[in-house]
Amino acid sequence: MKLSTERIILRWVHILLSFPIVGYIYEPVADRSYEAFATKFVYIPIVVLSGLWMWKGQVIRQWFRR
Repeated sequence: MKLSTERIILRWVHILLSFPIVGYIYEPVADRSYEAFATKFVYIPIVVLSGLWMWKGQVIRQWFRR
């Protein structure tokens, strides 16, 4: 996969999975336990990892090549 394609995919994953996080912050989720669980333990880690990969992915790739 080309680096530009990987970056586009990661960017869209990062953007699309950030919407449930915004909804979690601004909506009352006390009665929506499934959505709260999914946001806390699925969406947030994926958004954090995709952001870190976009930020420091080049350094990590170089580290694995050595």
